[in-house]
Amino acid sequence: MTERSHGLFVGRTRHLSRHHKPSRLSISSRLKSFKEGDKVVIVPKGNFKDIPHPRYRGRVATVLERRGNAYVVKLNVSKSTSRTLVVNQVHLEIFSKPKD
Repeated sequence: MTERSHGLFVGRTRHLSRHHKPSRLSISSRLKSFKEGDKVVIVPKGNFKDIPHPRYRGRVATVLERRGNAYVVKLNVSKSTSRTLVVNQVHLEIFSKPKD
């Protein structure tokens, strides 16, 4: 008998939980808007239903366009490789450079 798949998030709930901030989603987080060309950070929040893949957590991406309630973002994986992701606005935060 073969072993069944345990899914995408098997053993990852501990890594995905946000102990330092409550995971409750506010209305203002659902009404965010970004312009094309804005730099955003991918921060998975809330339920595991529509979050981006955990490997993209904390990565900085550029907004290309809006698609429904989500945004199409371009993410540079390496110097020559980039990925295009469709991410809900709840999981995006505006990027601000850290002060020296």
